[in-house]
Order: sequence, then C-alpha cells, then structure tokens
Amino acid sequence: MSELTHLKETGEAHMVDVGEKDTTHRSATARGHVVMTHATLALVKSGNAKKGDVLGTARLAGIMAAKKTHDLIPLCHPLMITKVSVDIEIDEKLPGLIVAATVKVCGQTGVEMEALTAVAVACLTIYDMVKAADKGMRIEGIHLVEKLGGKSGHWLAP
Repeated sequence: MSELTHLKETGEAHMVDVGEKDTTHRSATARGHVVMTHATLALVKSGNAKKGDVLGTARLAGIMAAKKTHDLIPLCHPLMITKVSVDIEIDEKLPGLIVAATVKVCGQTGVEMEALTAVAVACLTIYDMVKAADKGMRIEGIHLVEKLGGKSGHWLAP
C-alpha cells in the first residue's frame, strides 16, 4: 500500500499534503472517443442536432468539468488551472468523434485527473446531445496520453 499515496498505512483514504512539493509547470493530455452510427455522425457534422451545437457544447462542458474536478473526484486538490483545451476530431473510420483535452497548471500537483475528467464529460455531453438519434453510441478508450512536470518528469503512454 505504500505506493498508493491516498491511503494511510491503515488503509484509510486521505488527501495527500502537497504543501512541501515544488511548484512547477505541469500539463496532462487525455483522450477518448464516442462511437456512433454514420447517420449520427452526419447529423453532428451538419450542425442540425435538435439540442444545438454538439461540438461547441461538448468542448465547453469539458472545459467546465476540468475546472470542477475537485468537486467531482474525492481527494483531488482544487487547482488554479492556467489552461484547458478540448479538441474534438471527426473520425469517419470509427465512425465517431475523438476527444482530446490538455490541462496546464503551475502548481504542486499534477492535472491528470482534470484532463481525464474533461474528456469524460465532453464525451458524455456528446452522448446526451444526440442520444435521441442513436441510443447505441459507446464511449470508449478514455486514457492518459501524456503528462509533463513534477518530480516524475515526462511520461508518454506507450
């Protein structure tokens, strides 16, 4: 259990004290995708979804989610995020949408959870906005792609 920083020796969960850690520039990028029918993808591309601009709304939802991660995930620190970007790419081969989020901070702890939360909420928003057209959509592959900064330095997914 010594490798799990959110657990005490007794197994109790606690918030890690990052007060003594160095303040460094940190960033994290996460990615995931929403698989849908070709017809649903065409609806999203056309901008004619009944609920409005799917891509713009999902992008905004992802940004807002990154800023609220500490309210959603127990034991996450509230952070003064300096940048959140959410990019959504149309992929005809899936068919569907690839969502990527990058979050940056100058602080004492990383932003992996914020990037992952941004992707998850953006994907959920896409699902919500077009579920009337395609109840069989799937949210898949949400994962950390890269992180920079802090004691562990640079990490890139294999």
